[in-house]
Amino acid sequence: MRSCLLAVFLFAVAVPSVASSAVSCGGSVVCSVKEGNYRIELPKDGDIRGVYVFFHGFKSSAALQMQQRPLVETTLAHHLAYVAVDGIDGSWSFPHSARSGRDEKTFIAEVFDDLKSRYGFTPEKTVIGGFSIGASMAWYTSCQQGEKAAAMVTFSGVFWNPLPKPEDCIADLPPIVHFHGTADQTFPLAGRAIGKEFHQGNAYDSMALMRERARCDAKNAKSVTLDGIRCDDVPDCIRGDSIMCIHNGGHEARADMLDAGLTAVGFSK
Repeated sequence: MRSCLLAVFLFAVAVPSVASSAVSCGGSVVCSVKEGNYRIELPKDGDIRGVYVFFHGFKSSAALQMQQRPLVETTLAHHLAYVAVDGIDGSWSFPHSARSGRDEKTFIAEVFDDLKSRYGFTPEKTVIGGFSIGASMAWYTSCQQGEKAAAMVTFSGVFWNPLPKPEDCIADLPPIVHFHGTADQTFPLAGRAIGKEFHQGNAYDSMALMRERARCDAKNAKSVTLDGIRCDDVPDCIRGDSIMCIHNGGHEARADMLDAGLTAVGFSK
């Protein structure tokens, strides 16, 4: 896969040793920034090539996300630190979400800055991801400040209605791998209403606007297979391919999918 996804050589060099007086968190100790917290686990062998920054699903938390060991262990096997970012009361506040409150754009920028100062994780070594409403948070993060990440790998969640316009997102969007199930009833591919005021967005429309903004070459779309799933791969975007994998499962984020997604964006085991 050409640009599968971009400059793999960027990821072949390990992150400089994590030796800083600022490093005082990890494991059972939360990492705190002004607007909130995150948790981090590092590969134990010291071969650390980047970080996967993950936004948890509804009613979860960073602490609970760290207990999802298949996802954590898969990430560590790819020589990436695993970061679980903490929402507020199990949710996220992004445009048109059912929760308002914290300025998530500012908070997430603080997390990125903290990961850089504590651990040396620069944008080219950072992948963002998430599940369900956390995947929505990842999509808005990519739209608003995607220049701070090398790629995005998400599961079962996209934008909410009304969707952003392509010009609402930065042009420097990172490559994307997104997994979504045809049997997903929690966040269906077509989206769904949440009460009378809120509405999850359509996954195909969400991907289309990201591809438009990133100037992908839709005419040269091709099929690729990730984790046995047939995926639509649109190449020649500004920074790399845009891949959408539609499986026959439900509302899920599986370790084998994550394994394939991280490999596709250049982080091999």
